[in-house]
Amino acid sequence: MTGRVTDPRSRRLIARQSDLRGDDPIFALNAEAARRSAAGEDVVNSTLGALLDEELRLATLGAVTEAYRRVPVERGAGYAPIGGPQAFLEAVLADLLGSSSQGSGNELARSAVAVATPGGTGALALAVSNFLEPGDSLLTSSYYWSPYGTIAAHAGRTLATFRMFAQSGRFDVEALGAALEQSGARQGRSLLFLNTPCHNPTGYSLDDQDWSALAGVLASAAARQELTVLLDLAYSRYGAGDPRDWVRHLAPLLGRATLLVAWSASKAFAQYGARVGACVAFEADARERERVRAALGASCRGTWSNCNHLGMLAITECLSDPELSARAERERGELCALLARRVELFTHLARGARLVHPRYAGGFFVTVFTPDAERTAEHLRTRGVFVVPVAGAVRVAICSTPLGAIPRLVEALAAGVRAAGG
Repeated sequence: MTGRVTDPRSRRLIARQSDLRGDDPIFALNAEAARRSAAGEDVVNSTLGALLDEELRLATLGAVTEAYRRVPVERGAGYAPIGGPQAFLEAVLADLLGSSSQGSGNELARSAVAVATPGGTGALALAVSNFLEPGDSLLTSSYYWSPYGTIAAHAGRTLATFRMFAQSGRFDVEALGAALEQSGARQGRSLLFLNTPCHNPTGYSLDDQDWSALAGVLASAAARQELTVLLDLAYSRYGAGDPRDWVRHLAPLLGRATLLVAWSASKAFAQYGARVGACVAFEADARERERVRAALGASCRGTWSNCNHLGMLAITECLSDPELSARAERERGELCALLARRVELFTHLARGARLVHPRYAGGFFVTVFTPDAERTAEHLRTRGVFVVPVAGAVRVAICSTPLGAIPRLVEALAAGVRAAGG
């Protein structure tokens, strides 16, 4: 026998895994920008969601560095509990709900269970695999972080979307209501991902008017189907308002729906590579709460087993130690101010260039509407400017774009939208 016959039908990979791309499009664009920059080209790289300073160095928090120094080597090197250290989980819950022992925050605290996850992404994956049946659809807005679709597909689920913005430019609550009704009729349950405040990729945050309309839609859906609402808080510490504002809006759903929160240290503590996060579930019924706890723990064991112990111990220090916590807040405030200066310049220049984008209310990104996102992004790349195409728009990582590059960025965006017929 001189060789082996290649027959595509004999591939060892299962069918649904056989034709996937191994690289994430955002990271692929970032890699191309890095290659061209390393070759000497003057590049503006507005792709990756990591906050860089004005010298394009990764911005970090000194408080976190100090927290890592405080962790004994032998503790950080050891296995963490499957669900995460109890002190870490308690610190995350306190961070989510605040220290108040009154009102809706206290009610949610009594109904909470949590497990550690590798970043917020791990929490999203747990939600999809535990609250949707195989073949069911995850529901989110028409503008969304693209790995939502990857996570759903990997778990054997699909992704469905509703129109995010009405003609007024506000969050389209009516479109969400119709999508929930369709989802409930089709599969008897819905899992809704809401990324607010500081939505990725648009920078939009739900305000009181949005939440007021949304509350009625969610309550109506919960009365007719099994409803789970996941709040993705990845960028919440970079918004203009109270990061805990969601509590008063979602707490009334407790007992009628399961509430989940994807909590992440990646952005809040500028620790993208540490992969420290948590999935927090709020379930009013005690027996159901224990079932959720067991299911989440089993899923952890069956996927990543346990998370980065050193990272969780350090973040626990940052959340629990008053001095470190105050220092982290102060240092994060300086990063928020840096973002605000960039966005102020961007929006001023974008207005003059007649670029159309959603209302920015915080976070790492702005999104510019265009009739042909791929063509716009391609045109920008010919100018050495890198952004991420999404359906109907391009995502601009203002977090990684220094002030000095913003005029060139806006000029290229305007040209790219025109080239796409806008």
